[in-house]
Amino acid sequence: MSRIYYRGARAAIVCYDITDDTSFDRVKHWVRELRKNEENCLVYLCGCKKDLVHENKQIRKVDYHDVNDYADDIKAKLFETSSLLNDGVADVFQTIVNDYYEDETKMSAKNGGNDPTNTSSVSLRLTGKRSFCCFNR
Repeated sequence: MSRIYYRGARAAIVCYDITDDTSFDRVKHWVRELRKNEENCLVYLCGCKKDLVHENKQIRKVDYHDVNDYADDIKAKLFETSSLLNDGVADVFQTIVNDYYEDETKMSAKNGGNDPTNTSSVSLRLTGKRSFCCFNR
């Protein structure tokens, strides 16, 4: 991926497939690459396909505790999601919004400014379910 896609990024969601251990190896590469170029970028690790593991625990190839330890080491937040079931996806984005708001508020206070948004919280609103790809839910 070209640096142009993450230049100036304040947050990055780095995803991996919890049923594919090589995808987690690639996560480590992308986090190193990201931190080399944007060291202050907040990282959110997102394990995908949680629904498959819920149905059959034996297909999990990436151990949650290993990823959690890695997330702690790199000061990232960890989520496991299922886009198919819409499980945990909004949590990832809500956390990013909240963290961004908190950072902006802290930076504004350091610079002697006022609250940047003049509100005390930000929340995402869910819309009705839509049909994606070949799945209808």
